[in-house]
Amino acid sequence: MSIVYKTRTQLVVETLREKILNGAIKAGQPLRQAALANELNVSRIPIREALLQLEAEGLVAFEPHKGATATELNIEQVDELFELRAMLEAELLAASIPNLSDEKLDEATAILTKLNQSLGKENAANTWSELNSSYHNCLYSGADRPQTKDLVNTLNKNADRYIRMHLLWAGGISKAESEHNELLALCKQKNIEKAVALMKQHILGSRDEIKEFLYQREKTTQQASSN
Repeated sequence: MSIVYKTRTQLVVETLREKILNGAIKAGQPLRQAALANELNVSRIPIREALLQLEAEGLVAFEPHKGATATELNIEQVDELFELRAMLEAELLAASIPNLSDEKLDEATAILTKLNQSLGKENAANTWSELNSSYHNCLYSGADRPQTKDLVNTLNKNADRYIRMHLLWAGGISKAESEHNELLALCKQKNIEKAVALMKQHILGSRDEIKEFLYQREKTTQQASSN
């Protein structure tokens, strides 16, 4: 029974996620469990489970006296979050590379293998997002900068819904895979300058693709409203 529910829940997650990301469900719109269950022809259990998963992804918020609502995807927030990430993560990587042990580089290699294996599996975006964070944190482990690491972790939590959106909708997985492999090779070579440049390109390239996706989404929504 749990396997059935998990599969059904994932179908609901994917349906609601797509509606939020393509603008069919607008920011602030209430997500009423009874209505969604009726629309998707499922019980309230997978609806409730799906909303909790989407809350973890930052696409849904639970508000007092209002229930679940779709959150706003903000282009200006993308700029600030990803530019701060590029600056701080580049500094962390530069400080870390000289101190990266062979064990940590082997660990990063193992994580990349798991990343590739996770693609195409159920709940791939969630698994990929978690492994992606683990991979980056592994490369930063040689830096003795705990406060910077804390700031980066906070920024990544705030950026997580955009990162997942990039992976699912803006071709981020295929591009990230090659950049991750190249980045690891540069770390093994102790080539700080090229590794830092690639890290900035990796993060800011994601920013640009996410912004373009949001612009197109907004444009489509406006056209649909005017028709």
